[in-house]
Amino acid sequence: MRKSKHPTLSEVAKKAGVGTTTASRVINGGNLVDPRTLARVRNAIKALGYTPNPAARSLKGYHTKTIGLIIPSIADPFFSSCAEAAQAVAHAHESLLIVTTTQNDSRMELDSVNVLVGHRVDGLIIAPGNSENGDLRSTLESAGVPVVALDRPVVNSSIPFVVADNFAGANLATQHLISHGYRRIACITGEDTLYTIRERISGYKQAVEAAGLPVILNTGIRDYASAEAAIAAMLRDNHPPDAFLTLKNSTTIYAFEALKKMKVAIPGRTALLGYDDFELAGTVNPSITVVRQPIDEIGRMSAEILFQELRARGKKDRAFDAAVPRQVQLGTTLVRRSSCGCCPLTDPLKQ
Repeated sequence: MRKSKHPTLSEVAKKAGVGTTTASRVINGGNLVDPRTLARVRNAIKALGYTPNPAARSLKGYHTKTIGLIIPSIADPFFSSCAEAAQAVAHAHESLLIVTTTQNDSRMELDSVNVLVGHRVDGLIIAPGNSENGDLRSTLESAGVPVVALDRPVVNSSIPFVVADNFAGANLATQHLISHGYRRIACITGEDTLYTIRERISGYKQAVEAAGLPVILNTGIRDYASAEAAIAAMLRDNHPPDAFLTLKNSTTIYAFEALKKMKVAIPGRTALLGYDDFELAGTVNPSITVVRQPIDEIGRMSAEILFQELRARGKKDRAFDAAVPRQVQLGTTLVRRSSCGCCPLTDPLKQ
């Protein structure tokens, strides 16, 4: 007889020498189970590599009222804002949001998925570090719970996603700099393996190439020191940039601080335009022009779609399931301030 790919509760019970009811009681917390029996069952679970089957629990109508959110960092304002928005949706559905962070590490991602599924979350929202990670895709597709990708899709999968139009945002930003008359626009960034950054680089390249301008790209920005070194080297060139496009808010801050330290006039000697707004961008001197993403909307819609998926599964309603959005791409806004050469305008969020 062919052995099951995934160990079953019956196999755990048999190995531990107990009944399935006792094994199930251990898996559900171990209340009223003799400590020696508890140890035997847990050893059997570990030896067999058993994990509870979330799909089976779902068929029984079992819900824990918990949702897992897997993001790179809670310290990143983008992801903390997404988490706040998702939490509000979860609360409205009387559910608890459990947040784990991965620092875009693939192993930590897989561990987080397995731990959350093992703790019986009803669904998962994830910002994948590598959108093309086959192991992650397989794990998510076999998790037995609804999954929604946030900010970055899971490539070659049917997993719904909510993203911003990163290509269009960077493309419009570059065109805006070109409209000011800048002809040597340097794009600086790090983390160019991320889906979002790759899309922004593509948007930048398309705009400068369409205008017949050179591509000046540095993807080695990791921290302030690397940003300062890159900018200083570019400005020493015989043909220095007359504008910088930064593709992440931390890189924008590094670039602004480095240019100020070097006493480079902004936008007199070189312009600066950043991707992602941040709290002080409109108050520093000069104020910094940015591409603003609809961050709250990304977090909110990701959670809303997840709960729609849960509702569709609960009702076994194919028509309802077909109506659940699968691919959502939200637009961005160019917030014009002083650093690109524009006169400061009223911040649309404060009107």
